[in-house]
Amino acid sequence: MISLTHRPVKRNILSIIFWALLFYMILALAYWFFALEKQNRLIEEIRLQQVPATSQNHSAPLQEIQRYADRKTIQYIAEGLTFLALILVGAVFVFRATRRQFRLSEQQQNLMMAISHELKTPIAITQLNLETLQKRTLDTATQQKLLNNSLVETNRLNTLCSNILLASQFDSGLYRATSLPVNLSAILQQSVEENQARFTSSLILLRADADSTILGEKWLLLILMNNLIENAIKYSPAGKPIEVALQRLTDGWEVSVSDQGPGIAEGEQRNIFKKFYRTGSEWTRQKKGTGLGLYLCKKIAESHGASITVTNQVTGGSRFAVLFPPIYAS
Repeated sequence: MISLTHRPVKRNILSIIFWALLFYMILALAYWFFALEKQNRLIEEIRLQQVPATSQNHSAPLQEIQRYADRKTIQYIAEGLTFLALILVGAVFVFRATRRQFRLSEQQQNLMMAISHELKTPIAITQLNLETLQKRTLDTATQQKLLNNSLVETNRLNTLCSNILLASQFDSGLYRATSLPVNLSAILQQSVEENQARFTSSLILLRADADSTILGEKWLLLILMNNLIENAIKYSPAGKPIEVALQRLTDGWEVSVSDQGPGIAEGEQRNIFKKFYRTGSEWTRQKKGTGLGLYLCKKIAESHGASITVTNQVTGGSRFAVLFPPIYAS
């Protein structure tokens, strides 16, 4: 297994090598400029010495030789500055592209490890439950409890696979959301019930208006709600409730999910909806996740003509809000 601590060290070493090479190239460019200028002035001095002092118009050839040498100096300066600008622009481009590739590689590596862990957990629990049912004679209540637990883990596994496949479809542009009349409050109620059954130690409070029909795709909207609620539960302290609300605004229906966690730094708020992005360091992060949940939330919202935003609450924690346009079924 590749050690995670080796990768930032490798990246730092490559950065040092890169800047050292860039510094060497700039020094080499400066050296050649001074060498050419020295040669230019030497040629000027030789040509000046070759001009006969007894000629009738002695100053004219001297001035022409000096002007020629000055033009060569300007040429060297212009070409040197052009090469320097090209080198610096290229260096910045290569450096940023390389760092971006490193970050993407690190995020993808962490994604694979996170997915492996997320896949193994429900599979192991379901396997254990089924083996217990197979090898032991249990009372009806215990059997039902194990079966329900297995169904919860199976749904969790199905959700993870759906997120991965859906992200791939959105990236390829192959998925198009359907527009059918759906009851947003009913979808939100289902999502809250499913997450409350899965996260029994968390408290999810729901406040929703009854009549909230919009045009959309129920499956996608359910994924959107589940991801927002699961994200809030992940970062909310134990014993603190998650508040889920659906309200009618002048410009549409707003679904909001609020937690009482640490909040999100302003510098990271514009990045959290990017694919594979997760807050904090890739090397010290403790929270589980694949970095696809909020990315899918944004993609699903956009496919329904909605907007999604995140803000930090004055009392602490984050508030995610999805505003659906006022499109109603007739």
